[in-house]
Amino acid sequence: MSQHTAHADHPDLRADCGNCFGLCCVALPFTRSSDFAADKAAGTPCSNLREDFGCGIHERLRESGYQGCTVFDCFGAGQKVSQVTFGGRSWRTEPGSARTMYEVFAVVRQLHELLRHTAEALDLPAAMAVHRDLRAAYDRLDALTRESAETLLAVDVPALRAEVNAHLLRAGDLARTAAVPGRRKNHRGADLFGARLRGAKLRGATLRGACLIAADLSGADLRDADLIGADLRDANLCGADLTGALFLTQPQLNAARGDTATRIPAALHRPVHWTS
Repeated sequence: MSQHTAHADHPDLRADCGNCFGLCCVALPFTRSSDFAADKAAGTPCSNLREDFGCGIHERLRESGYQGCTVFDCFGAGQKVSQVTFGGRSWRTEPGSARTMYEVFAVVRQLHELLRHTAEALDLPAAMAVHRDLRAAYDRLDALTRESAETLLAVDVPALRAEVNAHLLRAGDLARTAAVPGRRKNHRGADLFGARLRGAKLRGATLRGACLIAADLSGADLRDADLIGADLRDANLCGADLTGALFLTQPQLNAARGDTATRIPAALHRPVHWTS
């Protein structure tokens, strides 16, 4: 299989708002800022949430001051919790279950993010040596997301994340080595806030967990770079090449700035605000 298409073959790892009870619009808190036009406490429905659980300003979130909403993705956790964990019973029809539903959503969202990355790693031919471990991890995570609310709330998410991340790290290293033999730059966990990296040669580099907030990456070569967990908020990706970038997610792209010349993985889409 070609690189970076595995999660595209898993519709359950993509948000399906039509089958969700607007959980991200209720469970999560936000503070009035450049990202949100108003304050909202956790567990309180957003004022823009409609009776059918849809967003009343979905098509104009940024213009309405809700930029923060455009950089969030539940990776399919919303519909899983709504339709599987709680069997289609919403927090409106059963308010007594609301708090538990919100807490479960926070757990399942993290599990689905791990599933998304694991699915991508399984689609990397160069990572064949770790595919057995990845498959076992995927099956375990998938089964776990279908467990009861009580079981999900008892999950040690940090421990599970550390276990799966070890396999993802190995898969990423194998893929980067195959694509870019020889020495590759290591900026894992680096503080590159506002860094001037215009035109930087970062092909095959690891930028796992790096802080790239407001960094100038315009024209940078980020092909086959590992970007899992990298903070790309307000990073300038205009003209950058992210072809084959590993573990890059749509929220990361949505949080950055780019243009029509920015090259992105085929499984992701170009954010509307990049061209508007």
